[in-house]
Amino acid sequence: MAEPPAPQTPATAAAGGGTGPDGHRGRTAGRIARTVSSAVLTVLTCVLVPVALLAVWVHDIALDTDRYVATVAPLATEPAVQDAAVHRISEAVGAHVDGPQVAGDLAGWLQSKGLPPRAADALRGLGPQIDAAVDQTVTKVATRVVRSDAFADVWRTANRAAHQAVDHALTGQGRGAVGVSDGTVTLDLGTAVDRVKQELVDAGLKPADKIPQVDKQLVLFHSDQLAKFRKGAHLLDIVGNWFPVLVVLLGAAGVFLARGRRRALARTALGAAFACLVVAVGLVVARRYYLDHLPPEVQSKAAAADVFDTLLRFLRVSLRTAVVLGVVIALGAYLIGPGRLPVALRGTSERTADSAARWAAAHHVRTGRAGTWALAYRRWITLGALLIVALVFALWNHPTVLTVLLLAIVLLAVLAVLALLAAGGRVPDAPEPTAPPAPGAPGGPGAPGGLGGPGAPGGPGIR
Repeated sequence: MAEPPAPQTPATAAAGGGTGPDGHRGRTAGRIARTVSSAVLTVLTCVLVPVALLAVWVHDIALDTDRYVATVAPLATEPAVQDAAVHRISEAVGAHVDGPQVAGDLAGWLQSKGLPPRAADALRGLGPQIDAAVDQTVTKVATRVVRSDAFADVWRTANRAAHQAVDHALTGQGRGAVGVSDGTVTLDLGTAVDRVKQELVDAGLKPADKIPQVDKQLVLFHSDQLAKFRKGAHLLDIVGNWFPVLVVLLGAAGVFLARGRRRALARTALGAAFACLVVAVGLVVARRYYLDHLPPEVQSKAAAADVFDTLLRFLRVSLRTAVVLGVVIALGAYLIGPGRLPVALRGTSERTADSAARWAAAHHVRTGRAGTWALAYRRWITLGALLIVALVFALWNHPTVLTVLLLAIVLLAVLAVLALLAAGGRVPDAPEPTAPPAPGAPGGPGAPGGLGGPGAPGGPGIR
């Protein structure tokens, strides 16, 4: 009779691969730890993706001179900003041309030269008309200056030369054409005011030459919370472009630790896309709230809207790109899965590729060794193509939605070519045609027992 098995000790259980209770509990604890870690990293990644985009936006706007100038340059041609500039310049210049005073001085001088009192009184009454004429002239000259190409050139040159203004606007440090004081962002119109004064003098309005130094600041933006924004902007500026890399690594770690990595990848991509969508909607709400609660310091609501939209254009584009990228990644993860629709789509594509390969073979077009090699290493080639596309996207300077769609189309084209090559590798080679045997050779004409030779059935050897 066989002996009963010896009781399993913890040592034997460990030696046997951890099949005992302790080993089972250890594996269960490990699975739970991996699942929890993956979930935490996934949630953290989804939350930090829009924060990373915000960090890149602050870093580029604050430190990249070329991109800053390219961002604010269109403001010089925005009608709302031009109208606000014309109004502020006209206000600064016209406020110091006193029509009644000019008319009174002129009437007094002419009266001292013999002008009758009634004529002098009538001349003094022209004060309001002089004011209206001066205002009309100032507005006309200011409009011509602001809407000229020279104004746009001065705008770009000034912003490039005084790029420290960006630091002043976002962090409160540095100086430049754009200033920040008590949450108010102002644009110095001194150069434009001086040019308008000179053109007025050249046009014959001599009193414009005596216009003193006046306030030439145009208020473009105001926020009581700007000081708090500066602290966050300084922190985001420190992390700069490294923060998105950290977020990508966190997301990759979360996918790697997950039990179902394909599903984890899809969940992470969709979660990040949803988070970016929420932030994009929040920007729309913030824009509406800001414009509905503009303080009196802001002279033009339309100009404030243009400034808001221009400065946040890159951030909005980045958020839209992240949303589309997340959807594309999730869709790709779904299409490589075991679902009924993905399997049907892959089967249809494989059958189509096989049909194309058989048609090509029938027309003497074969892939040869390239098809055999593609068939043998198809999985690795696909992985390499994915890595190359991901690397190109990572190195692309400020990708957009069009960039994502273009790279997706390129990847699909590469996979289609790879499928055709692999299908060509599956088509068997056609047998080589054999040459007919020579006369007198065994089995050839004239050979004993050969076709048509002596002794062949029906040949001359049969009597």
